[in-house]
Amino acid sequence: MTGISAALVKQLREKTGSGMMDCKEALTECNGDMEKAVDFLRKKGLATAAKRAGRSLSEGQIGTYIHTGGKIGVLVEVNCETDFVAKNEDFQDFVKNIAMHIAATAPVSVSPENVPEDVVKREMDIYRAQALEMGKPEKMVDKIAEGKLNKFYKDSCLLNQAYVRDPNVSVQDLLNQLIAKIGENISIRRFARFQIGE
Repeated sequence: MTGISAALVKQLREKTGSGMMDCKEALTECNGDMEKAVDFLRKKGLATAAKRAGRSLSEGQIGTYIHTGGKIGVLVEVNCETDFVAKNEDFQDFVKNIAMHIAATAPVSVSPENVPEDVVKREMDIYRAQALEMGKPEKMVDKIAEGKLNKFYKDSCLLNQAYVRDPNVSVQDLLNQLIAKIGENISIRRFARFQIGE
């Protein structure tokens, strides 16, 4: 801990929401480099999330967001392990922010695994046709289509999307940070987005 000031630890804590000891450890490991410490904590969050992934999720909250003017509305279900966490302010803020994010970005599904097969097939058909139209060789068409499908997942699947309030992190990163901070398995189970005229 030598050379790592309390002010630097506090700054990293405010930036990431991680615990004080985790922030000290990250700064010590990264020789006081703030950016590297943030990455260190993000990786640790991923490891923590993976460890907790198998735990049962029987509690949680349904979040709502109605956009100004009442033309867009969202319901989202976020699950956690205990009622205690469901009442936690950080958890509740996360649920609200995810509902607002969904209203803004209109994702197709929570994750690539949840995208309906007919949507994937339609997208692949379009990408193949585009590649052929551009005169790409037949043997390259599938590879090009798969690349475009991965971009579709990044843009259209909630967990893969860049978070609207901080485009430097994905929704999955945000979820992992919350899991690391709270210490429970948390999952965005499902959502419904309504828009007038759709």
